[in-house]
Amino acid sequence: MLQQLLDDTMATLHKVVEDTEPTLRSHETGTVIQVGGGIARVRGLASVTSEELVQFPDGILGVAINLEPDEVGIMLLGDSEKLGAGIRVIATGREADTPVGEGLLGRVIDATGKVLDGGKPLEFHERRPIERPAPEIIERSPVTVPMETGIKAIDALIPIGRGQRELILGDRQTGKTSLAIDTIINQRDKGVKCIYCAVGQRATAVAKAVETLRKHDALDHTVVVVAPDDDPPGLRYITPYAATTMAEYFMEKGFDALIVYDDLTRHARAYRELSLLLRRPPGREAYPGDIFYIHSRLLERSTHLRKEFGGGSLTALPVIETQAQDISAYIPTNLISITDGQIYLSPTLFQKGLLPAIHVGKSVSRVGGKTQHPALRSVASDLRLSYSQFEELETFARFSTRLDKDTRATIERGRRVREVLKQNERHPLRASEQVAVLKAVNAGLLDALPLEQIPEAEQRIQKHLLHALPELCARMESGETLDDAQWQQVLSELRSALTDDDPAIRG
Repeated sequence: MLQQLLDDTMATLHKVVEDTEPTLRSHETGTVIQVGGGIARVRGLASVTSEELVQFPDGILGVAINLEPDEVGIMLLGDSEKLGAGIRVIATGREADTPVGEGLLGRVIDATGKVLDGGKPLEFHERRPIERPAPEIIERSPVTVPMETGIKAIDALIPIGRGQRELILGDRQTGKTSLAIDTIINQRDKGVKCIYCAVGQRATAVAKAVETLRKHDALDHTVVVVAPDDDPPGLRYITPYAATTMAEYFMEKGFDALIVYDDLTRHARAYRELSLLLRRPPGREAYPGDIFYIHSRLLERSTHLRKEFGGGSLTALPVIETQAQDISAYIPTNLISITDGQIYLSPTLFQKGLLPAIHVGKSVSRVGGKTQHPALRSVASDLRLSYSQFEELETFARFSTRLDKDTRATIERGRRVREVLKQNERHPLRASEQVAVLKAVNAGLLDALPLEQIPEAEQRIQKHLLHALPELCARMESGETLDDAQWQQVLSELRSALTDDDPAIRG
């Protein structure tokens, strides 16, 4: 019996050997001639293509980005301390790629898929190239659904739609990241998949953002892609493209996705660093001439797809940092021209405690107005103009104490509008809650209240309306239009909320 088993085994082995056709695999190799600053110069890779992965010893990867007649410029994606001249380099023959899939949600990773949160290995079944062409015009559909941030000043005055690209800009420490994090938190129960891409941030800042998302139950629907400031410039450069590929997976599956790039100023600096090390000619502010193109091809991938192409959407919130409130600098003007609008955060407003410090006059949304809920649009339609008029009147009022009655009334109303537009961090509001407060201030119901009592009145109004008119609140949030009789009902309940005999408040 043992002899029979051995005979059968040998027969199987002989059959496998006969059926196997050996194939030769060729690997093109090159030699490092110089390493430093996160780049390597290599000779001998005559057939390497742009954006192709190359492998160094110890598993260190690089991406070919500079193809010259005699040598290739490689940006390194790992630690270069162990590398030196004379080391052999192997061309892998594949394009730089990144993992995608549902298994990435709730994880903190880098652009290559390396796990950074100390958890179990990443679960994924597919890798896609980090550089992918943007959807064609014929594949795109108009932006029609609102991307609710839960922030009154944005949803009412600068509305964003799903599939839009809205720039967030301002000086350091003005609340740009907080604005983006609050928007991610507000997507908890809305079915939106979120990607938070942190480029060039301090590790402590990223850890704080991750902990905030976890604390508010927002990490389960979010992928955090990180390239801290101590990573090589090559890894910082490819990270936004890799994060976009991860987000496109959800868009093409029919989901609505949101991606935050925090921030593209540091991304541009990483590319400038690479370019100068590769001896590309510098231009304005020492940036290379193609700096506009690297951001435009990134942000053009955000869109709303037609149903036959998946029907999903990808909304982009790029963040950039200005210096001394200069929004006319090179990178800010580039991104303002690429995106569909901008939200400008003013350090002056921040120092006055007017948070979020959104400067309404310098902020705009070019396509989001069409997506706004009808109820919110009806109460916010005249708010932007009246608020701008108030700011101008308030400036002139400082030079004179003699003001007519109408001017004083306009200024007092404007101060209450400004007060209700204030909002604490991590407290996103439903659309019906925003409508309630804005309707009350527009109708003059808060005119008699001192400014310090406005926050308490807001809470009373929001709580009462949700308790008294749950069906109307649901209609507001579903995008239905209210008729005159229903608006009168809302006003009646708002007046009731501001009286002392409010049963909802007592309960």
